[in-house]
Amino acid sequence: MLILFLKAAILIPITLLPILNPFGNAPVFASLHGNIGPIAQKRLARQVAINCFLMLVGAMFIGSHVLNFFGISLPIVRIGGGILVMATGWRLLNDNSHDAIRTQVATNQLEVWSDEDFKVRSFYPISFPLTVGPGSIAAAITLGANTPTRALDWVVSIGSAALGAALTALVIYLCYNSANRLIELLGRLGTMVVLRLSAFILLCIGIEILWQGILGLLAESGIVIG
Repeated sequence: MLILFLKAAILIPITLLPILNPFGNAPVFASLHGNIGPIAQKRLARQVAINCFLMLVGAMFIGSHVLNFFGISLPIVRIGGGILVMATGWRLLNDNSHDAIRTQVATNQLEVWSDEDFKVRSFYPISFPLTVGPGSIAAAITLGANTPTRALDWVVSIGSAALGAALTALVIYLCYNSANRLIELLGRLGTMVVLRLSAFILLCIGIEILWQGILGLLAESGIVIG
């Protein structure tokens, strides 16, 4: 039981981190908080990690129920999320500047933030959709879709999901809190290379999500055996 718990907990960050891509997003985060100081930077990174944790846990625990309420199947979510992830990756690969969300983040800097500005900007657009976007939400719903019915298995599943989301949020915090040091280490060329490689990986992940959704629809229709 403990081995299954740890495997499930480790599966979540392994699945979500390539889609969330906090390492690739760190340069964008650095462009936002460049003038707010190290203490505010740490506070902002911590709040973004908390926001992402809550969104991921919410998607895993109640996402499938929301889909059932609206009559949306999981393969459809995978296809939609895969297309969005592919589009984002393709746009980043072919754009010499930042995409629209990242441009908004980079150009609307404030020297001093009020508490209200801090609360709003820690969620939008940094937490959503920059870090936790449609692709990661679709992946989180997929991870939480097959919740067991037995009480003990359900508790283990909930605990492993919460631990996996916490580990994912911890990586987000570490990457964002070290964003300025990362930029200094990589330099201009290194930063560009990281962003381009991250965009290519994002495109490949989107294709994989889309393909899994297509296979799911084919299995539901009986054309192929799932």
